[in-house]
Amino acid sequence: MKKKESDFFVITAPGLEEVCSAEAVALGLKGVSLSLGGVAFSGGLRELYAANLHLRTATRILVRLGNFRATDFPELFHKALRLPWGSFLRPDTLIEVRATAHRSRLIHTGRIVETVSAVIARALGGSSPRDGSAGFKQLILIRFEDDSCTISFDSSGELLHKRGYRSASGPAPLRETLAAASLLLLGWDGSIPLCDPMCGSGTIAVEGGLIATHRAPGRHRPFAFMHWPGYRPGLWQALTADADRNIIAPAAPIFASDSDYCVLSVAAQNVQQAGIAEMIDLCLSELQSLPVRSGPGLVLCNPPYGIRLEQGEDLHALYRSLGDGFKCAFPGWTIAFISPDEHLAAATGLEVHPRARLVNGGLAVVLYTATLPPVSK
Repeated sequence: MKKKESDFFVITAPGLEEVCSAEAVALGLKGVSLSLGGVAFSGGLRELYAANLHLRTATRILVRLGNFRATDFPELFHKALRLPWGSFLRPDTLIEVRATAHRSRLIHTGRIVETVSAVIARALGGSSPRDGSAGFKQLILIRFEDDSCTISFDSSGELLHKRGYRSASGPAPLRETLAAASLLLLGWDGSIPLCDPMCGSGTIAVEGGLIATHRAPGRHRPFAFMHWPGYRPGLWQALTADADRNIIAPAAPIFASDSDYCVLSVAAQNVQQAGIAEMIDLCLSELQSLPVRSGPGLVLCNPPYGIRLEQGEDLHALYRSLGDGFKCAFPGWTIAFISPDEHLAAATGLEVHPRARLVNGGLAVVLYTATLPPVSK
């Protein structure tokens, strides 16, 4: 990529656009603007690498290769041929081209893909294979909207919620990006204790540990941009060295517990893999058996629902039990949990308030909060 400013777009899960935008601004990215489904910004390689390294709530980050109007396939071919394909692709790079089209004269997405694949073959002086079972494959996205064609390159590779620390997971685990977003939406920065009393594979605890110690979420994973002809390993090493220097000691404890020994073992593996095992207090326990801890502090959990439920389990009884457990164990704490149903949230008996509407595993959910009174003296 030439040393000039490019346009980038951060794809986020629904409901995470604003929190991701705040992250981008805090990171010092330029031209940050919100739009449906993500956040736009501009910059060069430094900004692109930094965004992939540091953004906790991003799904993937795209580079806008070009935008032009096309109403027939010859026009698409000739205009796409002018784009700088060689800045992002080597002749032997495997590619995956995806297309969408809305309110446009070119609506045959299969032919759009074929046309752009032919453009790439011509631009690189040979044939570009689209299929391959091994090795890196570059994702290229084509979007037609009202006859306007936007072509983008994925800079991330695997989706950014894959931090590299999760060696295993329990049933229907919470995505790392959603766990981090929930903590950021709640304003948690590590200055007060955090507890997940039904931690499963430990995602909330690990993401909390990364936030509290200022660890970069993308520090230990590869990215698609590392395969580009213009990749600058020295710049990447400088950015990761800076990120390592910014790591701080935790200011408050993080507690994580679960009643299932098997999933708690998975959590132990994941916190170890993330390099923060010394700061996470893992405990095998039912919520109702946890010791009383006076606030302030934040409880954040993802109670069972949907496919995570046992057959025939009484949801309202479960949530009543959760509310009772929270009241006993966490006086003076803020309670937050994710649930798809306002009636279930109300069944806790807590004075809950919706904080954000999110999506978890394709299911619309709400992040609810409640504040418990401190122990009366």
